[in-house]
Amino acid sequence: QVQLVESGGGLVQAGGSLRLSCVASGSIFSINVMGWFRQAPGKQRELVAAITSGGRTNYADSVKGRFTISRDSAKNTVYLQMNSLKPEDTAVYYCSYRPDLITRDAQSGNYWGQGTQVTASS
Repeated sequence: QVQLVESGGGLVQAGGSLRLSCVASGSIFSINVMGWFRQAPGKQRELVAAITSGGRTNYADSVKGRFTISRDSAKNTVYLQMNSLKPEDTAVYYCSYRPDLITRDAQSGNYWGQGTQVTASS
């Protein structure tokens, strides 16, 4: 089992920045992917960004150039730096972990955090 604890959500004005953090604990495999998904009201949960244990990244087109995912593998921690936030980025953001190298928008087999609200007001 893997437990994920997120922090860092909140309310910002459009154009502002937020940084999300997620710490993983439990049975962490050396080969893994950690990532961030989001779900806005009335919409399906979607991939925002993912990073492998080797540092390979994948981003949704909608956040490229604005969001940066990074990780500190020694601390089993993944970060999401969100800049130039837009109202359409408003959603609950979920940290994810999976014990393989799949970075596409695959949700079956993921472990999930509890979610943290991000709101960008116009």
